[in-house]
Amino acid sequence: MSVTQTALVTGGSTGIGAAIVGTLLARGLTVLSLDRQPPSIHHDRLIPFQVDLLDSAATSHLASEIARDHHVGYLVHNAGVIRPNPVDDTPASDLLDLTQLHLGTALILLKAVLPGMRQHQFGRVVLISSRAALGAGTRTAYSATKAGLIGMGRTWALELASDGITVNMVAPGPIRATDMFHEIIAAGSAREQALAQAIPVKRLGEVSDVANAVSFFASPDAGFITGQTLYVCGGASVGTLTI
Repeated sequence: MSVTQTALVTGGSTGIGAAIVGTLLARGLTVLSLDRQPPSIHHDRLIPFQVDLLDSAATSHLASEIARDHHVGYLVHNAGVIRPNPVDDTPASDLLDLTQLHLGTALILLKAVLPGMRQHQFGRVVLISSRAALGAGTRTAYSATKAGLIGMGRTWALELASDGITVNMVAPGPIRATDMFHEIIAAGSAREQALAQAIPVKRLGEVSDVANAVSFFASPDAGFITGQTLYVCGGASVGTLTI
């Protein structure tokens, strides 16, 4: 087995994505980061690409270029947005946009790098879902598409296992110090403190908690684990939690 040393990470400029990028760089991988924003970290083995992943044509064009120029062995699809609204205020366009971002982008990128993974008989695909896949108020489009990632990933796991390619999902709960979390809950607020106390481990998650889980799945040693969803949520997926 020839293990390629290049990882592709979406949404790698800030928050959880930046932590994932840092963890993979620390393992000695070259990391290609796709994001609308420039990266918050700089490294000789970090190659950033600025792209709007809501634009399927731009994403497809860049994916083809990456597949032409790089042998990607690790694909981590982390990019996401929430767009919280109660169901009666949720426009259909939100569902279409988040379907493209969360599901369509993953499909475009996998199809681009899949020939190289098959050639090397090795691949690690990690899709970032969410605890909200189990249901969460004001998350019609977000919960639907994050749940869709789990179903899609399990299907890919079945199809690609014989090629030495694993596909797993990481589903974070509330992760502090991220734009997505603080879009909903103000940092340092009473609501934030109450939420932390409602989580069984009595704290909010850190970006490193998610990055460590991704690193586990995105490892040559994790070849006998595929089609699985790991909830990194401090126990919040075991019972009910209102965010």
